[in-house]
Amino acid sequence: MTVTNESIVHPAFERVRSHPIAALNLTMEEYVHRKTGARHLHMAADNDENVFFVALRTFPMDSTGVAHILEHTALCGSERYPVRDPFFMMIRRSLNTFMNAFTSSDWTAYPFASKNRKDFDNLLSVYLDSVFFSKLDPLDFAQEGHRLEFETPDDPTTPLVYRGVVYNEMKGAMSAPTSQLWQNLSSHLFPTTTYHYNSGGEPDHIVDLSYDDLVAFYRHHYHPSNAIFCTYGDIPAREHHERFEELALARFDALEVDLPVRDEKRLFSPLRVEQGYAVSAGESVERKTHLVMGWLLGHSFDLQQNLEAQLVASVLLENSASPLLHALETTDIAAAPSPMCGLEDSNREMTFVCGVEGSEPERREDLEALVEGVLEKVASEGVPRERLEAILHQLELHQREIAGDSFPYGLQLIMTAISPMVHGGDPVELLDLEPVLEAMRDKISDPDYVPGLIRRLLIDNPHRVTLTLRPDDQLEGRRQQAVRQALEARKAQLSDDEKQQIVTRAQALEARQLQRDDDSILPKVDLPDVPLKIHVPEGRNLEAFPAALYAQGTNGLVYEQAIFQLPELSQEELLLLPLYTTILTEVGCGDLDYLRMQDRISACSGGIGASISARGTVDDVQSLNGYMILSGKALARNRKALSELLRDVYDNARFDEKGRIRELVAQIRARREQAVTGSGHGLAMGAASQGHSPGAWLSFRLAGLAGIKGTKELDDRLDDSTALDKLCSDLASLHQKFRRQKRQFLLVAESEHLDAMAEGVAGLWPEAPEVNGEQWQMEPVSYDTREAWLTSTQVNFCARSYPTVAPDHPDAAALTVLGGFLRNGFLHRAIREKGGAYGGGAGQDNVNGTFRFFSYRDPRLVETLDDFDASLKWLGAEAHDRQSLEEAVLGVISQLDKPRSPAGEARHAFHSRLFGRTPEQQARFRERVLSVTVEDLQRVARDWLRPDKASTAVITSHDNRETVAGLGLDIREL
Repeated sequence: MTVTNESIVHPAFERVRSHPIAALNLTMEEYVHRKTGARHLHMAADNDENVFFVALRTFPMDSTGVAHILEHTALCGSERYPVRDPFFMMIRRSLNTFMNAFTSSDWTAYPFASKNRKDFDNLLSVYLDSVFFSKLDPLDFAQEGHRLEFETPDDPTTPLVYRGVVYNEMKGAMSAPTSQLWQNLSSHLFPTTTYHYNSGGEPDHIVDLSYDDLVAFYRHHYHPSNAIFCTYGDIPAREHHERFEELALARFDALEVDLPVRDEKRLFSPLRVEQGYAVSAGESVERKTHLVMGWLLGHSFDLQQNLEAQLVASVLLENSASPLLHALETTDIAAAPSPMCGLEDSNREMTFVCGVEGSEPERREDLEALVEGVLEKVASEGVPRERLEAILHQLELHQREIAGDSFPYGLQLIMTAISPMVHGGDPVELLDLEPVLEAMRDKISDPDYVPGLIRRLLIDNPHRVTLTLRPDDQLEGRRQQAVRQALEARKAQLSDDEKQQIVTRAQALEARQLQRDDDSILPKVDLPDVPLKIHVPEGRNLEAFPAALYAQGTNGLVYEQAIFQLPELSQEELLLLPLYTTILTEVGCGDLDYLRMQDRISACSGGIGASISARGTVDDVQSLNGYMILSGKALARNRKALSELLRDVYDNARFDEKGRIRELVAQIRARREQAVTGSGHGLAMGAASQGHSPGAWLSFRLAGLAGIKGTKELDDRLDDSTALDKLCSDLASLHQKFRRQKRQFLLVAESEHLDAMAEGVAGLWPEAPEVNGEQWQMEPVSYDTREAWLTSTQVNFCARSYPTVAPDHPDAAALTVLGGFLRNGFLHRAIREKGGAYGGGAGQDNVNGTFRFFSYRDPRLVETLDDFDASLKWLGAEAHDRQSLEEAVLGVISQLDKPRSPAGEARHAFHSRLFGRTPEQQARFRERVLSVTVEDLQRVARDWLRPDKASTAVITSHDNRETVAGLGLDIREL
């Protein structure tokens, strides 16, 4: 690893320090730009996935969503790249492994990552110009933020409506009770600072933001003197500095950026608040109240205060054996602990939250008494030393683990560092935890240390808010009526000239959305830049024991999986699988009840879990294979304890703890219900494609809308002790079936640990039993679907699906490219830009052999379904250029080449082989993708995406019942 020398620092920058962190395999280098004061944190690492991140401190003092709308609008064209949509255009012209922008409560960031140096430089050029030299066209503000339009844009006799991407995004986001819960709690915990406001924007307030307000906010905040640059990877800091200076910084002088940065004024007495949230008219409001308590703590950027708060939160809430979480899980006050439980340490000052959901408003005092009683008991009796050691063990493991399967690893480290940089703390100190953990181990030897923290931070802290968020089935009706009346009054006041101005702006916006920009001014990578091969890690198989061993650079962690073929299952047993895999690692084991088992898991591992994986073969999606996977991870010194833990769960998991299982089902129900507004597009696609293959059917039944509905129905039945007895018995019987299955193992670790690990696992597991009876199989599935699922939502999620082909079919590659081609060329413009949805697109699901269209947080419904069909007509009717095809191909290759963590690479390679996705098959698919033609796209669309084969599903509100009935959709109540 190279540490920057003073002699090679770029003259425009001053080096502040260089600090190696062995546990993270990198060197932290900190710089400041001499002229503007811009800060740069560089994480020098031997990793070719380079990450760029620039953040601006943004402290909005209202809920108009100004920072959020600016984040969107800044990416809509800049001085050097005056095209309408450089951000989305670059997504298509790039091999990026990550591209996005974020609005947090007090900063806005623009990150990307790429393994290709040419691509990295291209993206850096576009990002820096977008951030510091944005055009901020008023029409882009109207599109991305909000605008007034007539319902029929060119007809002033139709009603006025609000439209805009962020407006609809936040209508969807704030449909979730949990979003309202957090925002309402924050507004009372922070009565005077920026955290009082919704930085994403409240829909009713977004419409108050003017274009001039947006421009003023940009000029005040988007300046290098207010910027924090972060980079990660193997590009030297000096090379970054050369580009920063050339592309942006040289044009700026220092600016004093005045921001409302201050601590919150303290409450001197606890506050109690009751508010409502919307549920559908006529919907039952019983046991749907959220009760939460929140405390304001100290500075997040003070390492001592931060770790003390983390320690307290872990003592109280880490797992079901933790005293406060145990109390919240077992109380009759509510159905489940609140998803808000935990420590929020990304703001300037931290908050600790606990509470319940599925309660009644009158139980508030009971919750307060319960929580206060637990806190007093822990403060009086203390915390066992071994539990505190287990918590520090979790902190160490979390710091060491190289993640990056869903988010680039370097970006995760940057996201950890950005909060202290924004608030004035030390990012190096927060990332280099090894010496701090040693100091904490000394402190916890004092039995009064943690009880003292609990008293100071919680018991004796009067800055506390108890929020009661109760359901109100009339609230949405009142809100919609108020918006309607305000728009009617607004329209009545419009002069003819003003009406014409609205029509003219709508026409101008549509013309802008339809214009074809000269994208040749944007940099791009070409197909010759695509690597011909990707690295696939090779494992070695043991002869005497069914295990695959993968030597990977895991930074001192080991990963173990036991994989079991699915046994023959009845339909009832099949539908129990998601409950079984969730409950398996949450109940007792042998002589240990579930509380002591939770302590054991925490003390020796980074967690264990179980899951089901089922896929069709590479040449037939109707032929399904399935496995149950029991997995865990640990520090290398605990590899033996991890192996023993997994073996004990396999042998001795207990399904006789009926109260525990009852609690877990209630918690599972609560979590699954909350997933709808955040993952509605995926759920809608799952519903639309359910009849196209056994894998799609299984996904819909186990993890999709049918699974959510089934979990709710099961939870309702379990108040009957007979039903609960039967569930426990069925789970135990299902477990015994898995115990009779043959198994194989996946072991991932650094090479020096692998052989000892394999020897230990082989010694623990006896010879696999002989399997009696038939193995699991599913009959072929083929039927059409037309469904509308009704729930409490202000936006829609639309999907249409067609049965297609298996991944090794010659047409699979063209269908995969077709998804990006339709999104780039038609769907993005029609559904997002013109329609106002937060997102929309299409894609081939090669696992289940289905092609799916979708929209996300969509104000429209019928029109979007029409747009799905219109995109296919556009495909066949227009001449398409080679560049559009290349962009779609690049998008597919970018996804195929997406890097994973070292352990994730090994898991992916092993499980790909398990289902017949060999490196040879993957290489064949890659070659086919690179050779796809426009004619291939048009042919596969004609062959497979035929109207008579289409299935449709939408998730929408009860207000749209007549609309979906008119479309001939079968109505389902979620």
